[in-house]
Amino acid sequence: MEAEPAIYLAQFADSIVPRNGTYPFYYSERESILEGVSDKTLSLAAPLVAYWVYSLIFHFLDVYGTDWAWLAPYRIHESAEVTSRNLVGKWHVVQAVFVQQLIQTVLGVLLVEEKSSVAVDHTAKMARMSPILVQSTLLWLGNPYVAQARLESWGASILYFVYWWFIPVVQILFAFFVIDTWQYFFHRYFHTNKFLYRHFHSWHHRLYVPYAFGALYNHPFEGLLFDSLGAIVAEMVSGLSIRQAILLFTFSTLKTVDDHCGYSLPFDPLQLFFSNNADYHDIHHQAIGIKKNFSQPFFIHWDVILGTRLTRAEVNAKTKKAKVNGNGVHKENGHANGDAHKLKLE
Repeated sequence: MEAEPAIYLAQFADSIVPRNGTYPFYYSERESILEGVSDKTLSLAAPLVAYWVYSLIFHFLDVYGTDWAWLAPYRIHESAEVTSRNLVGKWHVVQAVFVQQLIQTVLGVLLVEEKSSVAVDHTAKMARMSPILVQSTLLWLGNPYVAQARLESWGASILYFVYWWFIPVVQILFAFFVIDTWQYFFHRYFHTNKFLYRHFHSWHHRLYVPYAFGALYNHPFEGLLFDSLGAIVAEMVSGLSIRQAILLFTFSTLKTVDDHCGYSLPFDPLQLFFSNNADYHDIHHQAIGIKKNFSQPFFIHWDVILGTRLTRAEVNAKTKKAKVNGNGVHKENGHANGDAHKLKLE
């Protein structure tokens, strides 16, 4: 009588669990990534450092690159427009960003959980996944002998890939989706509700011509709701480790700065791989697009699905046909950019 395939035995699933203690390049067994700095502290500090370092790179281009011929084609607006069309001075912007980052840090201290990345038994977690892989392979292939042979050859590698690469990437992408969803619907509501726009969101639209270090120029309440809470909710519901949270918080900060940098750079990876980029978001800051392009900061699926996407080609076509009012301001849906502001803040 032919023996029952080993794949049906409970110990088979355990036999394919990787046990050689090898880790991917991104994993460190150190208690903290930086000596003397806890991972939680790094998760709060890294976005602040990233914001100002990355912003200052673009600020350098703004200040010293005005006469660089190679840069001119990539500048979305002329440099003079920053002072002539924006409704708030740069020092006021810096102060407001500092306030938001202070609130962001305090919120992180209170809500971001300090989770050890080295106290995790990774082998045990892969062992809990192994029976699922065995059953899935049996269902997929049907033949237990074929499934057993495949798992004996590839089972450990599959578990390793799923645990160390597939699941973490899916978690990060899901966190991106949560942030995008959170920001889209709050952002859109703050435009459609006149009270919320006038008293809160209109702050951000004082920057008719966005620039990098003005990316987080918001009313403090809006900054707390949109950016700080949105990121922490995404971290929690995605089940991220503290080191994944460092990546999420820092990358989303860099992306937000890049979206407001004022340059359409085809060689910028953040603009090359994301259609939601500086040029896309700049349209939203103009009068013609103030009721469009609410998506931030990663993808544009909600704009596409809900009909609020406005492309640069469509803007150019509308501009040619637009009627200009007495002040030379294009109007969209009855609103001119910064209509809640009568005086320029210095």
